[in-house]
Amino acid sequence: MHCLPLLAPLQLQAHNNFRFQSKPKPIRAMRAVVQRVASASVEVEGRTVSEIGPGLLVLVGLHESDSNSDADYICRKVLNMRLFPNESSGRGWDQNVMHRNYEVLLVSQFTLYGVLKGNKPDFHVAMPPQNAKPFYASLVDSFRKSYKPDAVKDGVFGAMMKVNLVNDGPVTMQIDSQSPKNSNDVIEEQS
Repeated sequence: MHCLPLLAPLQLQAHNNFRFQSKPKPIRAMRAVVQRVASASVEVEGRTVSEIGPGLLVLVGLHESDSNSDADYICRKVLNMRLFPNESSGRGWDQNVMHRNYEVLLVSQFTLYGVLKGNKPDFHVAMPPQNAKPFYASLVDSFRKSYKPDAVKDGVFGAMMKVNLVNDGPVTMQIDSQSPKNSNDVIEEQS
């Protein structure tokens, strides 16, 4: 028989308060799922609209509260992620997509902000399409300006896309834009 230690009333109250107050805070940030690929492409209505060789496939989820600081953060982080080995030195996780002159394929993916309500997905925290389309276009432009315009491809916003990829590794990372705006939010909430 296993005996559990008795908790003093104050310890029990603290334990119960901790258990009920430790809900995870909802994420209010741009989300990117980054996959290192040998190749990737996007098809719309049976036609290939974008394709890359070695590089990164980036699925981008826009949150309704995203701002330019989120876009800047995701762009900077993705382009500088050291996901590739340095073949000269033999060091793994040493080079980014720009060091290798590889390509980037961006795909808008509002379902990254889906939550299940019962068995049905709900996307209420994703940025509404009328705002998301120009915001996503500006994100693509930021990637092109920060790297090489011809090395950054994208899918078709709002289209039913088939994304094909050959994952290299496989290597898959997720980034949420816990950018400086989030530290400002804390200050704003306290005032």
